[in-house]
Amino acid sequence: METPLSCPSTPSWNIERPFLTGRFHQETRGTSRLADTSGLSVESFSPGLEKDIGSYTAAVQELVVIDDLMSALVGVEGRYISIRRVRGKEGDVTFLVDPSMDLALQEMAKRILPLCESYLLIDQFVESRSQFKNGIVNHAFAAALRALLLDYQAMVAQLEHQFRLGKLSIQGLLFYCQPMMGSMQALSTVVRKASANEFTGSAVLNLLQSHAKAMAGDNAVRSLLEKMTESASNAYLGILERWVYEGVIDDPYGEFFIAENKSLLKESLTHDYDTKYWRQRYSLKEGIPSFLANIAGTILTTGKYLNVMRECGHNVQVPSSENSKLMSFGSNHRYLECVKAAYDFSSSELLNLIRDKYDLMGKLRSIKHYLLLDQGDFLVHFMDIARDELTKKHDEISVEKLQSLLDLALRTTAAAADPCHEDLTCCLERSSLLKTLSILKDVERRTVSDDNDVEEPVSITGLETFSLSYKVHWPLSIVISRKALAKYQSIFRFLFHCKHVDRQLCGAWQVHQGVRALNMRGTAIPRSSLLCRSMLKFINSLLHYLTFEVLEPNWHMMHNRLQSAKSVDEVIQYHDLFLDKCLRECLLLLPELLKKVEKLKSLCLQYAAATQWLISSSFDISSQSLKMTTKDATVTESILKFEKEFNAELQSLGPSLSSNSQTEPYLTHLAQCILGIRNDK
Repeated sequence: METPLSCPSTPSWNIERPFLTGRFHQETRGTSRLADTSGLSVESFSPGLEKDIGSYTAAVQELVVIDDLMSALVGVEGRYISIRRVRGKEGDVTFLVDPSMDLALQEMAKRILPLCESYLLIDQFVESRSQFKNGIVNHAFAAALRALLLDYQAMVAQLEHQFRLGKLSIQGLLFYCQPMMGSMQALSTVVRKASANEFTGSAVLNLLQSHAKAMAGDNAVRSLLEKMTESASNAYLGILERWVYEGVIDDPYGEFFIAENKSLLKESLTHDYDTKYWRQRYSLKEGIPSFLANIAGTILTTGKYLNVMRECGHNVQVPSSENSKLMSFGSNHRYLECVKAAYDFSSSELLNLIRDKYDLMGKLRSIKHYLLLDQGDFLVHFMDIARDELTKKHDEISVEKLQSLLDLALRTTAAAADPCHEDLTCCLERSSLLKTLSILKDVERRTVSDDNDVEEPVSITGLETFSLSYKVHWPLSIVISRKALAKYQSIFRFLFHCKHVDRQLCGAWQVHQGVRALNMRGTAIPRSSLLCRSMLKFINSLLHYLTFEVLEPNWHMMHNRLQSAKSVDEVIQYHDLFLDKCLRECLLLLPELLKKVEKLKSLCLQYAAATQWLISSSFDISSQSLKMTTKDATVTESILKFEKEFNAELQSLGPSLSSNSQTEPYLTHLAQCILGIRNDK
């Protein structure tokens, strides 16, 4: 949200004392400045003795008309040429001549009057647009117009001097005014549109530039409008210069096309899923100048990069060879080269800062070790010592105890050599992985459905909700934002639960191996052993696919891309692309397939938990003998039930993977693994 701009008010004397502002000609009648000429005295033209101009001879009328035209050229009424406001058009005026004037003189005068109207309109625009509220572009444009009007007034003074010397006829006056006609009328058209639409900032620049292009056939007028555009744009380019060289918005009247939202702080990147700071702290507004439209994104990014470096305490100094002024607007497009040079500098400087000083790749490798289980020895130790705590219900778990156990596991394994291991913390999510993923997808689509079709387990333990978090500090939080970290955590939770299933099945397999030496003929143990082996092959195939078919190849691809990245935005893009690709290929963005995998894992856990009972129910082991028990039929029935459910789910997963692999080719690898298990059986 933009802060409201407060502009200084225009002093009251600017309205109350019109003789200080040039508005007096709109409110008072002028008097003749004609000296004694050709036997006519000033008294003969005094207000009390005025006669119709038609009562004079043609020669006298010409002198009187020239005198009135001299006044009209600077916006002052004469004796026989008056100013009238145009009804319904505020600010528009017209000049009227005495109808009794000689027709030839009337015609000549009317050909000069458009110049007088243009002058008056431009003069009014200069007066009104010099107020604070109209912004610096209008100020600069008004200043350029004021300089032009000074030259115009000098021309009128020279003509008046010639008139006093008796060397100026009305034909000569028209001749000398002719060169100014086109330029003044073009400018009056521009200021009329600017006034009617209350244009400020870039709208004024776009208006000037479009009119300059439209005057391609009139070189003098086009050059003048281009000069006006350059003068007006210098102020705007001054704002641009501070932004691309210092990352500062010095825009007192809100004319710049980049808006700053000061309510967003860099600290929000660590808890804001939408990463609003990076996307919305500085954003493009409407009203981009047409000559900057193609590089508006580059300009925005340049200043953003400089801001990041400044907030890191890094002294940003643009090299002198590139620190050229942007105040040169013209057809040579020098300003484009300056912006490009500033962007290249800020981009490479920030990229080097994040890569070298803050070791981005080292941080990403560390996250890969822990959240993508690249080096999982600490996890094995942690799962051993935290087993009792993780099997509790969600509400009964102590996060502090889990954190202390995690610290112990990190200090006693190879992870202790990693200087970043202290940034790792544990946390408990409030819902299962399926529910969390559905919520995150709804957040990304900006539509949260009330009746979500994902069923939450009745009672979930720490094994389903445990996750790792990572402390990421500024400026690395630009790349590893809360959103990116949430994606890492989703992958970790899936891998962690797969590892848990694998450990439970390994425990079941060890129980089977413990009774292998006994005579199992006639029992259900051999069939149970085959089922355990099928389940182990399934979960191992899934883990192999996740790690070696998905995470590792995609990581190496991202690593190579990051080495050749030219800007931080490219780094963010490649990193997000890596995470999105991993999420999709890990089935986390395919709820239909993920539910089937979760069902298979659930069956594996149920079977692993029942293994001890299955073994003990099949045998009555005393100190001396081994006898079959009457419970064997029940055990066989239970094993057959597990086998039937597992095979049915596995059988439904295989074709589903094969059909989806047509649109998602990466599923072919997983389908081959699953179908391989089926062929083995």
